Amino acid sequence: MAYLFTSESVSEGHPDKISDQISDSILDHFLAYDPNAKVAIETLVTTGQIILSGEVNSKIWVNVQKISRDILRKIGYTKNEYRFNADSCGIISSIQEQSLDLFDGIIQSKKEYQGAGDQGIVFGYAVKETENYMPLTLEISHYILRELSLIRKEGEKMTYLRPDAKSQVTLEYSEKNVPMHVHAIVISTQHDEFDTKEKMQKRIVKDVINILIPRVKNNTKLKNIKKLFTNKTKYYINSTGKFVIGGPHGDTGLTGRKIIVDTYGGRGSHGGGAFSGKDPSKMDRSGAYAARHIAKNIVAAGISDELLIQISYAAGISEPIGIFVNTYGKSKIDNEKIAFNINKIFDLCPYAIEQRLKLRQPMYEETSVYGHMGKTPKKVSKSFLDIEGNKKKQEVELFTWEKLDYLTIIQDIFNIKLKK
Repeated sequence: MAYLFTSESVSEGHPDKISDQISDSILDHFLAYDPNAKVAIETLVTTGQIILSGEVNSKIWVNVQKISRDILRKIGYTKNEYRFNADSCGIISSIQEQSLDLFDGIIQSKKEYQGAGDQGIVFGYAVKETENYMPLTLEISHYILRELSLIRKEGEKMTYLRPDAKSQVTLEYSEKNVPMHVHAIVISTQHDEFDTKEKMQKRIVKDVINILIPRVKNNTKLKNIKKLFTNKTKYYINSTGKFVIGGPHGDTGLTGRKIIVDTYGGRGSHGGGAFSGKDPSKMDRSGAYAARHIAKNIVAAGISDELLIQISYAAGISEPIGIFVNTYGKSKIDNEKIAFNINKIFDLCPYAIEQRLKLRQPMYEETSVYGHMGKTPKKVSKSFLDIEGNKKKQEVELFTWEKLDYLTIIQDIFNIKLKK
């Protein structure tokens, strides 16, 4: 039987995503100068105010106020009428030292025996639905907001746009789980007040359909999606009629409140732990990246068309407590055998994950908006400032967990031939 499935995304100007970006940028600056730093930063944003809290154990310190303001400028919070301005908002820091009880449980005499930073469960997921093995509903949701952000920053069209926005995509699937049709698109975008409520909504609806949606349809990274849009596709644009008050003035933002947007858009499962602001000793983050890396490589190797993996950890213990695999009936190989071979192929101890995926790099700000999973691995040059204002440039490899670098090993272990 055919069915509908929906995923959502939020823009970089959404309050929760502002918090994620600030937390991850602060983390990156610590790691740039102290790769062994232990960091867990939580950020709250509200009208005219940023509150930083959390725990850090590091040999250096960074200018958290400047980092926060730089993030706001990059997003576009530079106007007083937004009631949240990079140059005038207040910033309070209550960051303290990490608990020595937890710290002692993590650090061992040999790095290889490093324990997990906390107990927890993590999930990885991959599906042969898109070229990057991500759910199509989530990919379209992300791309809608990326294009909307580009339009805003280009400043040539839809000049009334403000930074805060949300999207939602509902696809109709066949009984064989094949995407058939874009059933509905929901977009809420913050805007200047430029006319009556009715005229503003009418203008925004027209511009979204005639300017934004064609750019999404023609995006080369989402091949063949154009045919999924039909005259039956429903559009719900700023369905409340008006969205002038937004950003942190409209809603308080907190780090870690968009974990489904960050991962698989409601497909698969989520262990419940947030990512942003946490160094890789926290298994909520590094374990989830490792699980995605495994799931993507297993699916790309042809073991299954869809795969979910769960890995569980205990605080201070290096070896995972358990591994669970679900292929949703889409593999000819037993789930138990796949789980057994995963344990043979991949070392899932915290230190091994950090080394394999190079997670001690300052690589995290780029993960904090439009999803941690599904992006293209690449090398970039980034700049950082220490507490005294000294500048440092560093080449960083991003999204290492998205590499398809274990296909040959998986082929040998499972004794299969990869499809060309």
